[in-house]
Amino acid sequence: MEDVTWILKGMELNSTIKAIKKLERFLEETELNETTFISTSHSVAALYKPKGRFKGLHIYASDTEVMSGRAVAGGRVSVQLPSELDVGSNNTIVFCMLTWPGTHANILGASETVYERRLISLRVRARNITGLHERVNITMNFTTGLNETKEPRCVFFNFSSKEYSTDGCSTVWKHSDSHVTCSCDHLTYFAVLMVSASLSTTQQKILTHISLIGCSISLFALTITVLLFITKRKVHTDVSIKVHINLVLALILLNLHFLPSESVATLSSSGLCLYMALLLHYSLLATFSWMAVEGVHLYLLLVKVFNIYIRKYILKLSLVGWGIPAVIVSLVVIIDRDAYGRFTYDLSNHNTSM
Repeated sequence: MEDVTWILKGMELNSTIKAIKKLERFLEETELNETTFISTSHSVAALYKPKGRFKGLHIYASDTEVMSGRAVAGGRVSVQLPSELDVGSNNTIVFCMLTWPGTHANILGASETVYERRLISLRVRARNITGLHERVNITMNFTTGLNETKEPRCVFFNFSSKEYSTDGCSTVWKHSDSHVTCSCDHLTYFAVLMVSASLSTTQQKILTHISLIGCSISLFALTITVLLFITKRKVHTDVSIKVHINLVLALILLNLHFLPSESVATLSSSGLCLYMALLLHYSLLATFSWMAVEGVHLYLLLVKVFNIYIRKYILKLSLVGWGIPAVIVSLVVIIDRDAYGRFTYDLSNHNTSM
């Protein structure tokens, strides 16, 4: 086991997975007649041999010690296994806590920080435990204060996809808690990732109100701007004013479709949601296009100055400003009809409809 611990110091993902698998085989194939506890510099393990009917099990572990049935000094992790496991005397429950060296920031390819670089393994010899009705609870104590911008998320490592997943696990934690509990319906390799904190309901409402007020003020100002441009006598002859008007119209279109987007997302109408997504994308692209047109127009006015007559100039600018976004949106619809409309995404472990 000591040799496997040293292998864990490697940085390459496949070699680390190979080392973990080697450790798993070693622990499961170890023959014993009674419960045994093992400790090394970067790991602690418990091989529990049930005696009589299995009524559940509590395991407690620190960096250097692991025990069943009673807490240990400086405890870091505690595990509660349900009686539903129904482990007989011919089976062995394998608990192992691996702690990577302090130089490792990326544990098994994790995109986020693994809290205290710990991986908790729970196995039953020669059995694949999934779909439990009584949950397995793994509690990890926080030894340091949490950054306000981070929150814990319970995950397990999927060796098939070589990625972390939250399937079958829920995170039980509040900001005032000094620990986090992972409640899962299967046995495997668990960890706690420190992910970006999700916004509270109050914060979401505040940001929503700020967006609505800001966009409303912008829409009002843009409308006044268009009216001022139209009332100018040179509007029919001044090309620059016409370019400005088209840019302002694109911005008005964007604001008009952005303001009700949240309300539309809560409705059950897929058609309305599709329309809103299409027009939002189109108006955003049109805004960028007309900004580019403004740049080209200013270049011709300030740099070229002379000999810049272009036949049907405004028509050609309009084809670029309004036409290119229409082509892009049409191509997206043709290539992937489901690119627009309602979908669900996972943000900090909360499902949100769009």
